[in-house]
Amino acid sequence: MATIAIVSFRLGGDDGVSIEAAKWIGALAQLGHSIRTIAGAGPVDVLLPGLAIDAATPPTRHDLSMALEGVDLVIVENLLSLPLNVAARDVLAAALRGRPALLHHHDLPWQRAHLAHLDGPFDDEAWTHVTINDRSRRELAERGIVAEVLRNTFDCDPPPGRREQTRAILDVGERPLALCPVRAIARKNLPGALHLAEQLGVALWLLGGAEDGYEEELSKLAQRATVPLLQGKPDEVTIHDAYAACDLVIMASTWEGFGNPVIESVTHRRPLALYRYPVALELLAFGFSFSSLDDVDELRRELIVPDEARREANLAVARAHFSLAELPWALERLLQCHFGQLDL
Repeated sequence: MATIAIVSFRLGGDDGVSIEAAKWIGALAQLGHSIRTIAGAGPVDVLLPGLAIDAATPPTRHDLSMALEGVDLVIVENLLSLPLNVAARDVLAAALRGRPALLHHHDLPWQRAHLAHLDGPFDDEAWTHVTINDRSRRELAERGIVAEVLRNTFDCDPPPGRREQTRAILDVGERPLALCPVRAIARKNLPGALHLAEQLGVALWLLGGAEDGYEEELSKLAQRATVPLLQGKPDEVTIHDAYAACDLVIMASTWEGFGNPVIESVTHRRPLALYRYPVALELLAFGFSFSSLDDVDELRRELIVPDEARREANLAVARAHFSLAELPWALERLLQCHFGQLDL
């Protein structure tokens, strides 16, 4: 078996890239590979602060060489995809030239308005590109880079969460609760989520904190809200508790590279109100059935009499196409196809 390095800005956190990287790490370990985690932040095997998003200076080539010593394959999680730290991206790309590497693209620069003027991602004959949606695969192809799609996967039988205990911690009483399991940034469309919550008369729970200068806008939303707006996840509450405590999930984002809460709402057997952002249309094509943000009457009925048949049908789609149990074999096929010469 091989020694595989997983490299990113940060690992081990609750951001989408870290969560998906952890799933890949588990699947690769299940296949018998030895894993070395390398990042600028997080609980990792090799901490290189210069790789962090906000690092003032990148790591040196020597530091990267030492970190990658003895590694057969490098998997890069978004660090060579989204230029959040251009200097770190450039030094890592230079270090990997001619070296077997898999670039796992969660986001691409032209998909973010404030990064669209930057170049990348780069390509090399020794590298393989993998995207999490078909839109990104097509957009890379338009730029001369061949990639294949391996969508995010999910535990279709997650641990049961603590509904009553969590609701008591949140002090929401008997009021219905809508969960918005995202960070507070502009593209998450929190005004749209709050508007729906107000129409339904339900409390809204924003799980993530404000980032990218959104603090003031979030404060204004909270001041204007006519329903309770809860913010943040208490330390003792797990993501499974959060889904168990809610009666509805609202995904109002205008853009997501994937949108894990879409499938997580299904695996946790919760109804979803969804804004049809571009990649959501790819997910819906698999056969899911969700309410839209403007289906207010339908959602009111759902809160009174849950549509169990719809939930079970959605879960069957998730099991068929997005099961975490299939990830090890999908990765094994991928590695054998592109890096079979390494005896992985």
